[in-house]
Formats: sequence, structure tokens, C-alpha cells
Amino acid sequence: MSTVEEIIGRTDPNDFEAILSMTNTDPNEVIHSVEDNAECIYSWDYEKGARPQLAKLYEKAKAGQWNGETDLPWETEVDQEALAVEEYETNGGAGDVMDLSGTGVESWGRNEWVKFNMESQNWALSQFMHGEQGALVCTAKIVETVPWIDAKYYASTQVVDEARHVEVFAKYLDTKLSDTYPINVHLRMLLDDIVQDSRWDMTYLGMQIMVEGLALAAFGLIYQQSQEPLLKQLLRYVMADEARHVAFGVLSLKEAYLDMSHAELRERQEFAFEAALRMRDRFLQQEVWERMGADVKKVIPLAYADPLRQEFQQLLFTKIVPNCKKLGLLDAGDGWLRKKFGEIGVIQYEDWVDTAEEVDAFAITRELEAEAAAKTES
Repeated sequence: MSTVEEIIGRTDPNDFEAILSMTNTDPNEVIHSVEDNAECIYSWDYEKGARPQLAKLYEKAKAGQWNGETDLPWETEVDQEALAVEEYETNGGAGDVMDLSGTGVESWGRNEWVKFNMESQNWALSQFMHGEQGALVCTAKIVETVPWIDAKYYASTQVVDEARHVEVFAKYLDTKLSDTYPINVHLRMLLDDIVQDSRWDMTYLGMQIMVEGLALAAFGLIYQQSQEPLLKQLLRYVMADEARHVAFGVLSLKEAYLDMSHAELRERQEFAFEAALRMRDRFLQQEVWERMGADVKKVIPLAYADPLRQEFQQLLFTKIVPNCKKLGLLDAGDGWLRKKFGEIGVIQYEDWVDTAEEVDAFAITRELEAEAAAKTES
């Protein structure tokens, strides 16, 4: 069993000085290599349907394929500045709700906060794009390492999904927004950890449950808040895929965890907690504050303490916590993960619907086709 300091590199999860000391040392890096310690496993047992739920999910994945180039209305005009102005007029700037004296942003007015809103969108979609490439790599690894043919079949469809997600986020950033950001250091460290681990179930846990679970929640929040029609339709398609991806992780790990010892499950609990904090820390947006000239060490603790920000941070875990509970990770052993999720204020989501039960609710491809047909007929 590891200490919290050994797991996350600090004793206090909210030690912002330690969090901000981690920076992207080469923001202009184009190629990043990580040692992949995976063992390639072939399965000569080609019996399809030995795991019926995975086989059913595979069929849904085949039926749910879409084309990012032709199924989205890329001709839609996007006025990013107008959207940022609207956001400012609705919510104001952070200086309206907290004392930002000494942070370098205390004198910001309308123009600076509008610019901040634009940079925040550039940053958020850039991180989603980078995360989707991480998912692309990790799912290819799952195809290589998982021993079940039904899981290999399904994972192969997810590889296609993730390539499509990278494609559409990259195109949206390039053609509709004003700039991009390099990968956040906390996200990169987490992705590196997932890729470097040799155990196939840890790839599932890190990517399918933690990274994809948080992404699904984040996409849902942005979908609800956004007034931009192209982005909303893009997110609806992506969310339909992501729901299947998380369900794939839940279905596979439930079986794998049945035969694990308490010591093995504790290691998974520790990794889930580490992943949760790394993903939470990446949403501090330190790169945006730096680009805008703020004193990051002073402004981020204040921004993090804002009640609305706290609520957003916690809602990101609405998919992760119930899925960890369904996998038995919350209460395995002495309930260590339950205690840790309680300490970071997210345990209240444990009884929310887990994603395995939401796949059909998110499967909106046919719904979108029906909407398009109705518009044509009218």
C-alpha cells in the first residue's frame, strides 16, 4: 500500500504550489515517445458472443458509425468573439465575484475577460483533442493486449471512433477557433502512465473508466452551456461514442476484478485516485492564465475556491464515481477509495446512473438522422 505522497507526489491534494510546479517543459514538441511495455496477446478462440454483453455493444458500435467530414455541417459560421462577448455579458468576469488584488488581473475590464473566454475555449478543445489521441493510442493497445476476442472486436471499433474524434476536434480548432494549446502537463503525465503500464486492465481503468468517464461528463456540461450549433452537434455525436467506450470498460473490468486479491484491487484504487487528481488538476487552466499575463500562483487558488468553479469540478466526476462503485473499487478492502473520493468532494455521485445503463440514451445517431430528414421534408 502506498501513501498519498507516493501516489500523487504531495501530501495535500490542494497544494497548488506543487501542482503548478509541474509545467510543460517543451510546449513546441511535436513528437512525444513513451515506452509501451505491453505484451501482445493473440486469441485463437474465435467464438463470437462468448461474452454476450460485449458482443451486443460491438453491434451497437457498428451501427453507430458516423463520418466526421460529411455528417457535420462544417459550413456553419462560428463567431467565437461574439460567443465570448455573450458569455461575458451573461456571467461577467471572475473579478466581479472575488477579490483578485495582486494577481495581475485586478485591472481587467470587458476586453480582457472576453479574450480570456476565447482562450479558455481554445484551451479546453485543445485538451479534448489531445486526450482523444491518448484514447486512440490506448485503445489500439487494448486490441493488442486484451485476451478475449469479443473485446478485441469491440476495441477495434473504438480505435476508429477515437481517430474520428481527433479529426473533428482538430478541424473545429483549425477552422472555427482562434488558436490552439499544447497538451497540459497533468494530462500528458496521466496518458504516459497509462501507456507505460504493462497490464491490460490498467489501460482499461485509466482510459475507459477515468479519462473517458470524465470526458463524457465534460462534454455533457459543455453541450448544455454552449449556444454554438456546430459544436453542439459535434458533441452529441462524440458523446454517443463515449458512452459506449465507458460501458466497454465497465463490462470488461467487472469480469477481470472478480478474481483479483485485495492487494491487487488496492493498487487499482490508488491508480484511480491518482488519475482523478491529475484530471482535476488539468482543469485549472494554468496555461490560459499564463498566456494572459496573470500571476498564476496567486490567481489559481482564488479561482479554484470560487463556488461555481467548485461545482463544475465536482460535476466532472458524475460518470467516474458510479462506475467505480459498480466495479467494486469504492469499497474494496477497507474502502480506501470511498474515503479519498469523499476528501475531494465527489463521493455524493456514487448512486448516479452508471454509463453501462446509459448507452441507449446517448445513442443519438439515428435521432440526428431523423431530425435532418424532418428538416428536409419541411
